Formats: sequence, structure tokens, C-alpha cells
Amino acid sequence: MKYMLLIYGPKRDREPTPEEWAASMPAWEAFGNELRSHNAYVDAAPLAGTDSATTVRVRDGNRVVTDGPFAETKEWLGGYYIIEAPSLDGAIEAAAMCPGAKDGSVEIRPIVDLGG
Repeated sequence: MKYMLLIYGPKRDREPTPEEWAASMPAWEAFGNELRSHNAYVDAAPLAGTDSATTVRVRDGNRVVTDGPFAETKEWLGGYYIIEAPSLDGAIEAAAMCPGAKDGSVEIRPIVDLGG
């Protein structure tokens, strides 16, 4: 079964510097390699900061476009992994290895197979 790991981290006042980004990468690369070694890796990507978000709502037939995320929060969605795991327990094991779980949280969502 496929699962999406949604990685939430603490809201930051600024984007990481190139040096901070580079220092964090070995842990993320190791995590990706671990998933690949178990044939669990499907896809992954970081997301741009919340300052680049646009939220769209339709109310009474009118489109409302707002700069920024849907809700003000202390954590922000920073990226995702899509993994293949035999069960929720396997997905939980993978999420616990994710570097983002150390200072944020990882939400696990099963991906619904619509049969198409």
C-alpha cells in the first residue's frame, strides 16, 4: 500500500541559509537511501516556504484567492514522501526514521487506490 508522509516542521522566521540547508542534507539523503534499500521509496520533494503559498476557496460561486497558507499555525508543511509499505506499522516505522520527526512531526496518510 502507498502512504504519504507529510513532514511538518517548526515555523521559522526565515528560510535556511545555504550552509544550514547543506548541513541538513546528509540526514535526508540517508533517509531516502534507507527507503530505497527497502524498495519503499516512491517520490519525495521539499515545498517552498509558506510565504509563497496561495489559498483558493469558492464561496457562493465566488472565487476567493488569498496569499499565504490556509491557517496560521506553529508548524508548516515542508515536504512529503510517498512510500510503499506493507501496513500502517511499516509506514510508522519509516516515519519514525524521518529527520523531520526529530523537531517536527510526520503525518501518515494512506493513498486511496481508485483502481485507475
